[in-house]
Amino acid sequence: MLGGCQLINLGKIEDRRGNLTFIEGQNHIPFEIKRVFYLYDVPGGAARGGHAHKQLQQFIVPLAGSFDVRLDNGRESVVVQLNRPFIGLYVCPMVWGELSNFSSGSVCMVLASDKFDESDYYRNYTEFKAAVMV
Repeated sequence: MLGGCQLINLGKIEDRRGNLTFIEGQNHIPFEIKRVFYLYDVPGGAARGGHAHKQLQQFIVPLAGSFDVRLDNGRESVVVQLNRPFIGLYVCPMVWGELSNFSSGSVCMVLASDKFDESDYYRNYTEFKAAVMV
């Protein structure tokens, strides 16, 4: 995938009472979890993200439903569909990400390597592309 980004199969513990999947920071994903947020009730046709991070690492998990993640490193892009709650997407720094095509009732959980810091964002694609081309 792009620049170290990758799908990670977390596995699942199957049980007739319901399945279980867990995530351990610095074990399943390559960072300590310092922030968790989730997206839900995303209106049809809406997109989320549309930015890159300078240092922050993220792990995106579809807790319910499905959605697409477009990753772009400034030279190429790839679209990954997430639709299984035991498979997440590790997004490394300096990769532009945009989430779209949310199914009805979908829930997207994001684990982050640090707390929110506006100075870590590239919100303008032209500025991002100039930074990665250096």
